[in-house]
Amino acid sequence: MTVIVTGGAGFIGSNFIFYMLSNHPCHRIICLDKLTYAGNLSTLEPVMNNDNFRFVKADICDRAAVEAVFNDERPDILVNFAAESHVDRSIDDPSVFLSTNILGTQTLMDACRKFGIRRYHQVSTDEVYGDLPLDRPDLFFTEQTPLHTSSPYSASKAGADLLVLAYHRTYGLDVTISRCSNNYGPYHFPEKLIPLMIVNCLKGKPLPVYGEGKNVRDWLYVEDHCKAIDLILQKGRAGEVYNIGGHNEMRNIDIVRLICKYLGKGEELITYVADRKGHDLRYAIDPSKIHKELGWLPETKFSDGLRKTIDWYLSNQAWWEDIISGDYQLYYEKHYSNR
Repeated sequence: MTVIVTGGAGFIGSNFIFYMLSNHPCHRIICLDKLTYAGNLSTLEPVMNNDNFRFVKADICDRAAVEAVFNDERPDILVNFAAESHVDRSIDDPSVFLSTNILGTQTLMDACRKFGIRRYHQVSTDEVYGDLPLDRPDLFFTEQTPLHTSSPYSASKAGADLLVLAYHRTYGLDVTISRCSNNYGPYHFPEKLIPLMIVNCLKGKPLPVYGEGKNVRDWLYVEDHCKAIDLILQKGRAGEVYNIGGHNEMRNIDIVRLICKYLGKGEELITYVADRKGHDLRYAIDPSKIHKELGWLPETKFSDGLRKTIDWYLSNQAWWEDIISGDYQLYYEKHYSNR
């Protein structure tokens, strides 16, 4: 099979490419990525010379470029990871999120209709459900939970999800959607919580924590996510949504303390900053559906996954040093200085 992976130079997309080439060596994988600030071509260096891999630099909103790839490759499957994904950036400038996350999704699905495809898979997020109260640990997001977005980012992802389901109903396009909890692991761009804290800890810099750090997230090791998507592609039912969660709920402040402990740093580095606008309190996914239908369960305990992630950042300093220079540093200062 030929699989197009959009956004494959980013965090989860690149890990998915590595997973697919390792576990399905006969598949041809085409990575289509615009290489925005979060897309790093050096991440794909381990597979650039693989005969079953091709990289194409293109914007998913560029209809001509997308159709040219479809015409060349005649793909069987498309997995759409391409998205603007950082909540803080969406608060600063919603327009790019609406363009990429909604109109880009439309462009991809139009190409799927035009050229014919076995399956279009949309990688979404649990943030489309809004948040849950901290004092109700019995509540979880299910596939039937109403969409109730909090940020321009999550609203754009919810809009894309609805568009995907509309293309299934209106045009009969074979689609699936996965909504996942927070991922962590290798190649994670260091503006997100875990890699930011690891990098700052290693440099002895302040560890900026929003509010009191009591916000709760459900954490999933990225390889477990990749396995879930692979199962959905193979066995998932057309037109269905599958929640993918790790059953690893952690407060942000507790994660930061764990990272300090693992790296032998004192908690005096922790600095509390003004809270994010509209900051969701708690995310928690019920993955019963994907477990019952497809047999998937998360395999990586959070303590083991965090240790593997920290070890990766210790062993790949050149990768993240290149990223945190230049434009990224300007962004970092804008958001975390004087808070």
